[in-house]
Amino acid sequence: MKFRKLANEELDRIDIEEFKASEKLPVVLVLDNIRSLNNIGSIFRTADAFRIERIYLCGITAQPPHRDIQKTALGATESVAWEYSEDVLKVLKDLKTSHTLIAVEQTENAVLLTDFEPDKQKRLALIFGNEVKGVQQEAIDLCETVVEIPQKGTKHSFNIAVSVGILLWDIFTKIRS
Repeated sequence: MKFRKLANEELDRIDIEEFKASEKLPVVLVLDNIRSLNNIGSIFRTADAFRIERIYLCGITAQPPHRDIQKTALGATESVAWEYSEDVLKVLKDLKTSHTLIAVEQTENAVLLTDFEPDKQKRLALIFGNEVKGVQQEAIDLCETVVEIPQKGTKHSFNIAVSVGILLWDIFTKIRS
């Protein structure tokens, strides 16, 4: 069997207006105090790939338009809905009425991602914290559950953009199956 790389025109991608009108994965991302603009851009691009509903940028998390975000987002800041709030706790309290709040963190009693089964009837809000300090405890206290990505190496964490990709792929496959 031979494999021929497809040209961009053959990928049958939708345009921004079709994206905005399309059905979304019932997931929002809450990014709290993310320092790296490249991470933010990468997360927008991953959010576009999985057609999530919205990204909430909180605290010191930078907002589009910004050259360093655009460098990795490759235009996804135009397709993925987003909004900024200085106060992550207010965002989470507002989302709690319509979403299941899930922190992605290492805590006591966290559920390993391999064991996590999302309720296909509910909308999810995934909370990701600062690259060094993680999700703040006050945010964790508002969550219904905490999910931890299993790791077997010597490091104690993944890059946040990688974590977002792992979680969205896992939830996408579990919800769409």
